[in-house]
Amino acid sequence: MRNTYQIDAAHSSLQFSVRHLMVSNVRGTFSGVTGTVSYDPDKPTETTIEASLDVNSVSTNDEKRDGHLKSPDFFDVAQYPVMTFKSKRVEGGTAKEQKVVGDLTLHGVTKEVTLIVDEISNEAKDPWGNTKIGATAKGKLKRSDFGLTWNAPMETGGFMVGDDVKIEFDLEFLKVAQSATA
Repeated sequence: MRNTYQIDAAHSSLQFSVRHLMVSNVRGTFSGVTGTVSYDPDKPTETTIEASLDVNSVSTNDEKRDGHLKSPDFFDVAQYPVMTFKSKRVEGGTAKEQKVVGDLTLHGVTKEVTLIVDEISNEAKDPWGNTKIGATAKGKLKRSDFGLTWNAPMETGGFMVGDDVKIEFDLEFLKVAQSATA
């Protein structure tokens, strides 16, 4: 049966990593992800997802770098404060692994991305009687596809910031409604 879930922002996050100086990866997080998921474990390919997050919540555990990421050189949070994702289709017929294809809007640019969703948990009740499910999704994108092109050349070749960004979502969902359709 199809159920609607809200993303539980207090128990969900988005992490990312990107190459820095061609020698290491810098990791960061976004918090405050919100949205809804319509999901039926018997029909996982009919899942729909809409989510958004506050880009100003970016954190790399370095205040100066975070300020630069929020500036017009990167996210330009004053002009583009929200990142959104809206699913278009789900490929894969099991709750064990699915590909969720959807539109990601970041920095005023919308591009199709594919997220690989690991096993979706079974429903569980928390100590307060709320019904929850969880999932992890991973993907990769090119920041230049979204107009995030600031960089500096390295004396030894290459660039200061890599173009490939790995993303990972850890999500917990709160069941809020049950639809009339089975």
